[in-house]
Amino acid sequence: MAAFFHGVSINESNIGPQPVRTTPSAVIGLVGSAPSWLVASPAVAAPLNTPTLVSSQVDAAKFGPLIQGYSIPYALAAIQQQNLGKGFGQVIVVNVFNPATHNTAVVATAFAMPASGPQVVNLGHMGILGPGLPGFTGATTVVVTNSAATTTYVEGTDYAVDYINGLVTGKSGGSITAGEALKIAFSYCDPSKVADPDIIGAVTGGAYTGLQALQLAYGTIGFFPSMLVAPGYSKDETVAAAMDSLSYKIYARALVDGVPATTVAATIANRGTVGNVFDTSSKRTVLCAPGADFTDTGIIPTGVTVSAAGTAAQNSANVTADSPFSQWVAGVWAAAILQYGFWESPSNKAIIGVIGPDVAMYASPFDAGADTNTLNAQGIVTIFDAFGTGNRVWGNRSAAYPTSTAPDNFVAIRMAMDVIEQTVQLTSMQYLDGPITNADITTVLQAVNSYLRSLVQQGGLVGNPQATFNPAENPASQLAAGQLVLDLDVMPPPPMERLTWNVMIDTSQLASLTASQSAQASGVIAS
Repeated sequence: MAAFFHGVSINESNIGPQPVRTTPSAVIGLVGSAPSWLVASPAVAAPLNTPTLVSSQVDAAKFGPLIQGYSIPYALAAIQQQNLGKGFGQVIVVNVFNPATHNTAVVATAFAMPASGPQVVNLGHMGILGPGLPGFTGATTVVVTNSAATTTYVEGTDYAVDYINGLVTGKSGGSITAGEALKIAFSYCDPSKVADPDIIGAVTGGAYTGLQALQLAYGTIGFFPSMLVAPGYSKDETVAAAMDSLSYKIYARALVDGVPATTVAATIANRGTVGNVFDTSSKRTVLCAPGADFTDTGIIPTGVTVSAAGTAAQNSANVTADSPFSQWVAGVWAAAILQYGFWESPSNKAIIGVIGPDVAMYASPFDAGADTNTLNAQGIVTIFDAFGTGNRVWGNRSAAYPTSTAPDNFVAIRMAMDVIEQTVQLTSMQYLDGPITNADITTVLQAVNSYLRSLVQQGGLVGNPQATFNPAENPASQLAAGQLVLDLDVMPPPPMERLTWNVMIDTSQLASLTASQSAQASGVIAS
């Protein structure tokens, strides 16, 4: 304080419990491949290997339209369908597809310019590498010669290239004649070249790629994803292991898939097959099987014409296609959290956009021998479809079950505990490095206890949750070292996985028949 001051001053301080902000939980981390090169403006397209927040269909458009072979647009479409009028949550997307490395070279191949009509050759592939491909900075890979390869034609003079659609057009006044036999070499974007190491990613020289890039999400976006999906890739053991490892770092769940069209018996056998993604008891891995059939309206990348704005006309009739189940489960779970709360299970919630499982399954809520029950009994989340139910997510348990019978093998309880623990940690940050005093301890406990009481009122906790200070856990020597220990006692509500009715056939109820008849007889006689 100043040595001399003639006037009135104010010292302001905050007292009492501080508001607690629940960490976001309806957040999906998605890693895969996207045709961002089809987005007309490179400035609009999502950047490579960078966590990008998707909160709307406009954001999703940064990753390009549905083109068969690319996983991200399909996963975003599946997730966004599960909105239930409450919004589809948020998705943090990492696109690993790089045209410069994920491409296939086509050696000089025979083509022919049409003898009549439009002078256009369809190369049979979209995304041809060259300066006309948005976001690609390399030189052209297109080389056009005559059939003997003795004459090399000149782009811009003899022909033009539509790099997006894979079309070579003969120019009026050029040297290519109608009907001429040609040889054309080129390279095209090939999502099949994306490999597991691309999805897993790495940290090299401060650069984060693939799954590892999601570690940057808190610093760049403000929160981590609570669910991880890598559709089409998580069926591989190395990817699933990397997802599980990351989930422990960022309080997430790894939703992994089995191989498409795997039978129920084989799926269960995979729980005990060394090296299979289902051979795990991690409480942070959620096993999703079988695959899900859906109506694919995407583009077959064989030279369909799209507009300069990046929109594309459908290239084929609607076809039934297979898809990884994890992306649908993630979307349903996020929608359930938004509608009911972070303690809600995704099980028994409708899936919008799925035709059914990709293998024959027997579903029944009454038969313990049903395929759906058999899968659930082994810690596998599956698809339930019976008369009048529609397709539903079915299953409450993580891969920890049946090895672990602790309450947090329920995916909803593990999610709730993660959200509560992370919320308490982040709330406590504002008190960190302040003096350890009774007043500060009381303030921290009041803030957390107020939060816990609000969760009880909302249905997110049961009983009498408490944040407390135990003197026995805080000896003077420990406090002198700047270490304070507080206790948190909570219990999220478990899902009602099994409901049993005790039904009794009570013959004493028959006495009402004789009593009624006696009364009626008495009434007739009396009249």
